[in-house]
Amino acid sequence: MKAIIPVAGAGTKLRPHTYTQPKALIPIAGKTILSFIVDQLREVGINEFIFIVGYLGEKIQDYVQQTYPNVKTHFVYQTDRQGTAHAIELTKNIVGDDEVFISLGDTICEFDIREVMESPYSMLGIKKVDDPRQFGVVEVNEEGFIEHAIEKPSIPKSNNALVGLYKIKESRILFECFQQLFNENIKSNGEYNLTDALECMVKKGVKFQSFKVKHWYDCGKKETLLEANAVLLKKSGGVTISPELYVNSIIIPPVSIADGCVIENSIIGPHVTIGNDTVIKSSVVKDSIIGSYTTLDEVVLDNSLIGSDAAIKGLSRTLNIGDNTEIDFG
Repeated sequence: MKAIIPVAGAGTKLRPHTYTQPKALIPIAGKTILSFIVDQLREVGINEFIFIVGYLGEKIQDYVQQTYPNVKTHFVYQTDRQGTAHAIELTKNIVGDDEVFISLGDTICEFDIREVMESPYSMLGIKKVDDPRQFGVVEVNEEGFIEHAIEKPSIPKSNNALVGLYKIKESRILFECFQQLFNENIKSNGEYNLTDALECMVKKGVKFQSFKVKHWYDCGKKETLLEANAVLLKKSGGVTISPELYVNSIIIPPVSIADGCVIENSIIGPHVTIGNDTVIKSSVVKDSIIGSYTTLDEVVLDNSLIGSDAAIKGLSRTLNIGDNTEIDFG
């Protein structure tokens, strides 16, 4: 089985960070989004990956080759983004007739991946959501098989949303359905969508079984990315920190602090991820993600997302305050 990971999106909801950094490489809970996905698939023996890249694709390629030197990799460039179906169709010559596992590159899911792999059927990951109009949605019968797949329906008949995990055994039929979408110009929201190809496969008689994910972390925008960082840090307990490494500072777990960091006279945590070789002095940081090679000096950060190679310096104040005084620095 080959794994396909589309990471060609521009990540517009995470700008300005994604102007210089692919969304899949943003740090979260001590890893990158992409590493969470790749490591999960490697645990069940998948060792051949196809990455669909676009803007800043060379950074994805460099990261993968440095981090996973023993993994067989292919990089396919999607220069003209026309949807998920168009992206995955570009892998046709590499996939051939092999089975594929498709995992969208901006979500992290927790599920029983071994059970999914052992199933004799093609499988689609789902989770119930409050507003299914924002997602691809499937209708599931009593046996757990998919009867219909619809992309962002205006009047949903189900609240079972597709989470971006697809095990496809009948890859030949998948690519046939892609071609049918192109020939008949079948689009959803102006794009050729994978969900429409799945509906085509169902109509051709392919049996899809659904599986529910335990947790689904959307890393596509700042608020949900920080929330996912906090939850994943709690689950992992963070990285073991030796407080004596940092001068006159308090570390409140769970946190993940990479190698080479300098922390002085500061309070860090909880729920903070810090990239390597970052310097933090006289600051308070909680519920935030800080990139690598960044300098923070005399700042207070909460629910913040700071990129790499950034420098922030606050204002230094000396006060002598008496009783019954109120000060608002704005």
